[in-house]
Amino acid sequence: MLYYLFQYLDKILDVPGTGVFQYITFRSALALMLSLLLSTIYGKRIISFLQRQQVGETVRELGLAGQNEKAGTPTMGGLIIIFATLVPVVLFAKLHNIYIVLLIVTTLWMGTIGFIDDYIKIFKKDKEGLKGIFKVFGQVGLGLIVGTVLYFSPAVTVRTDTAKSDIFKTPTENVIVQAPVEEKSTATTIPFFKNNEFDYAELLAWTGEGYEKWAWLIFIPVVIFIITAVSNGANLTDGIDGLAAGTSAVSVLALGIFTFVSGNIIFSNYLNIMYIPNSGEMTVFIAAFVGALIGFLWYNSYPASVFMGDTGSLTIGGIIAVLAIAVRKEMLIPLLCGIFLVENFSVVLQVSYFKYTKKRFGEGRRIFLMSPLHHHYQKKGYHESKIVTRFWIVAIMLAILSIVTLKLR
Repeated sequence: MLYYLFQYLDKILDVPGTGVFQYITFRSALALMLSLLLSTIYGKRIISFLQRQQVGETVRELGLAGQNEKAGTPTMGGLIIIFATLVPVVLFAKLHNIYIVLLIVTTLWMGTIGFIDDYIKIFKKDKEGLKGIFKVFGQVGLGLIVGTVLYFSPAVTVRTDTAKSDIFKTPTENVIVQAPVEEKSTATTIPFFKNNEFDYAELLAWTGEGYEKWAWLIFIPVVIFIITAVSNGANLTDGIDGLAAGTSAVSVLALGIFTFVSGNIIFSNYLNIMYIPNSGEMTVFIAAFVGALIGFLWYNSYPASVFMGDTGSLTIGGIIAVLAIAVRKEMLIPLLCGIFLVENFSVVLQVSYFKYTKKRFGEGRRIFLMSPLHHHYQKKGYHESKIVTRFWIVAIMLAILSIVTLKLR
């Protein structure tokens, strides 16, 4: 909202200094600072409200050190993250930007699913929460919305030939320089490869001429799969104090670098990467989101005063997935969100191996002492603060390696 006010003051009334609101970097800095303040200052009030409503965590006996002490700790702390993210976004972002609209919808949509799940667990005394099938329906629904908008909206375009153009060179006499053309495309980026654009439509090339118009049959299911997988991965990672919030902040910060350079024609030209018009505005959302996650850690670091619950974890996963898809970096998710992937994979391996050995030997066997993976290390006697810190370090290493793919090909 303030963006439009200052735009009016600058363009219509010509008030000195108001033009600074046109810069993404300035608005991102404001969004980061405000989200930090909101999450740390008002976070305490939200926690107090949750305590008054007796929104306490019910802890299942898993034989983990320090587990019983956490009983009664307020959950639904994801409300802090959502609140501290959306307020700065509404104030400082361009609300007509298609990517900002999608991210706001994603935040509210996944936040609602997570809230319903937490509500059922706490107030209906059902430890299973929202049935898995309904969670999946919600994730698929969001995937349909995001995939359809990204594919069909005329506001979503790319330029893949900026580095081959001469738009930044001074044209010689009598030479007309043609700027690259924005186009609708389902192209994405393959990390570590030169000429690394891959178009999902190419998977339908075997069908013959005109195959491009059917690319949505591939693109939308891919979007659905990514959103479902990443949101579930974030949900599984939320198991010990500060783990999900900290690792997510690192991944989102890396995505912020991708959105900034991909949305800037000068940087995209220099780095020889795909230019995505208007995507740079997502940097404002990311700044607010990172600030909210870091501010949430003020209360969620060990020993936690509040848990994010599914309200927070599902929202975090959904936002990261949509950001990666929008900036055409979804193939980097296994690397960038490696913590989510390993946590998810550890559960799949554990369950599959247990079922296989029970069927073959009559007794189920386990690969890990407990899954997800962070519980395995807890069972081995590591303090959860040490586990979280080491997972953060791994997340930072993965984020750096992801950023390096801008030039390492």
